[in-house]
Amino acid sequence: MGLFDRFRRRRGTGRPADSRDSDHLRAWAQQRHGVEAFVEPRTTVTETTVLLVAHDGEWTRRRVSGPEAAFRFARKHGLPCYEVAKLGYPQRMRDYQARQRVLRDRERRRDLR
Repeated sequence: MGLFDRFRRRRGTGRPADSRDSDHLRAWAQQRHGVEAFVEPRTTVTETTVLLVAHDGEWTRRRVSGPEAAFRFARKHGLPCYEVAKLGYPQRMRDYQARQRVLRDRERRRDLR
């Protein structure tokens, strides 16, 4: 081990994508309608991920082995697939997050009484 090896950044921390990820994505997409896939690029912190967003904005995210795997998954399951870097996140996802935040805040206030 070199003197500065411990300070070097490692790309893609965590575990790699596996069958549990694809199983979760498949089951999630089958239980909802109006699902679209969004490919999130690899960063210094995370591997490539695919984000599934349902018609109401509910979403889930899991690792995939690369952008090609994400597009292949979407094609296999008949889902439209987009790149987040080009299109951004859908407004319905942001609206869903805002609704969930309001519900959580209400729940907290009710618990404090």
